Amino acid sequence: MAHPKMYDDDDPILLRLRALCLAFPEGTEQEWFGRPTFRCGKIFAYYGQGQTGHPRPASVQVLPEADEREALLADPRCYMPSHIGPYGWVGLDLGVAPPDWQEIAELLDSSYRRIAPARCVAMLDRDGSPADRPR
Repeated sequence: MAHPKMYDDDDPILLRLRALCLAFPEGTEQEWFGRPTFRCGKIFAYYGQGQTGHPRPASVQVLPEADEREALLADPRCYMPSHIGPYGWVGLDLGVAPPDWQEIAELLDSSYRRIAPARCVAMLDRDGSPADRPR
């Protein structure tokens, strides 16, 4: 049985996040457990993963480098998402303050580089990252 859809395709935050994620080389979107995920083979971003008992429907989850993770978790907008947090993922609640799309693009870039195949990272280095483009 399929998991129920837990997002709105017309959500303006999701629309903007989707455009950023799909601008990465070979970036795709796939629904997983009722939420959008963004992939390049493996997942590099989730949308809307919250915490048990604390849903965060307007949020993005990324896989930062370990040293970056500690700094992010010290930010009041960030949290450790249930289920994926113990594996290094960090959530950024986009409902706490107006989203800083440049910051989000940079977090996506870091996460993408951790999971993407070398050929895709090479394309990113050659052609530029969505994080390099003005927001």
